Amino acid sequence: MSFGERLDLVFAAYGRLCVGIDPHAALLDRWGQPDSAEGAREFGVRVVEAAAGRVGIVKPQVAFFERHGAAGYAALERVLAEARDAGLLVIADAKRGDIGTSVEAYGDAWLRPGSPLEADAMTISAFQGLGSIEQVMHRADATGKGLFVLAATSNPEAAAIQRAVLQQSSRAGATVAAAICSAVSEWNRSRPDAASRPVGSIGVVLGATVDLRAAGLDIESEPVRPLMPVLAPGFGHQGGELSELRGTFRSLSAGVIVSESRSILSAGPDGIVDEIARRVDEIGAIGV
Repeated sequence: MSFGERLDLVFAAYGRLCVGIDPHAALLDRWGQPDSAEGAREFGVRVVEAAAGRVGIVKPQVAFFERHGAAGYAALERVLAEARDAGLLVIADAKRGDIGTSVEAYGDAWLRPGSPLEADAMTISAFQGLGSIEQVMHRADATGKGLFVLAATSNPEAAAIQRAVLQQSSRAGATVAAAICSAVSEWNRSRPDAASRPVGSIGVVLGATVDLRAAGLDIESEPVRPLMPVLAPGFGHQGGELSELRGTFRSLSAGVIVSESRSILSAGPDGIVDEIARRVDEIGAIGV
C-alpha cells in the first residue's frame, strides 16, 4: 500500500494524534533518565510502548538523538525499529533538504526499506525549489513511503521567507508556502492511481499557530482528492488549541495530523498513557 493508504487506515483506527519523541534534557530529567544516548534510547522505547495500540503515529525528532553522536544514532535506530515493529507509522522529523545526489542520499537514509534509519515518512525542506526534492518524491512513491514538505511553520522568523511572493515562476504571485502546497497537491493528483487513493502520500507541514490566510493559502475551497496530509505541530505546549483546528485549517482539516510532543511527554513515564488517552478522546470529539 501507499503511505497515504496506510495513513488513511490509521485515521480510521486510531484517529489523528501523532506523539512526538523528543528526548531533550529537561524531559529526560523528568523521566528519570540521564542526558545521554542511553537515556534517549530508554526514553524513546518507553514512549513507543505507551503509544502502541493507543495511537497510530509517532514522530521522533532526530536532532535530540543526533546531539549524542554515533551512540545517539544507534539509540535512534533502536527506537525506529521498535516503533515500526509495534505497527506504528513513523515520521522521522529530520527536516533534510539539499540538491542533486546529496538530497537523494538523505532519501536513501530515511526511506529505503532495510535502511538502519528506515521510517515510513520524513520531514523535508524544499526552499531550494520543489524540483530539488523531486527524486526523493519519486523514491517515496515507489517504496510506499511518505514526505512532509515544510510549507508554513510556526516560528515567527520563518514568515519573511514563507510569505514571500514568487516573481519568476509558473506560480508567480503566490507565496512560497502556497506554491509548495499547490505543487504537493498537484503531485498527489498526478499519480497513476490517484483516483483510488483517499489520501496522498506527499504532505506538507503547517503549524497549528500559523495564520494560513496571511501565508497566502486557499483554505476556503472544497477539499481536493486525494486529500493532502498535513503534519500540524504546535498543538498543546506551543499554544495551538484543538478547539480551533477546523477554524484554522478549514478545507485542509480532513487531512490534518495533530502532532504533540512536550504537552504529552511532560506527563512523565507514569502519566503518559493517561495523557495520550485524554488527547485521543479530545481529538475524536472534534470529529475531523
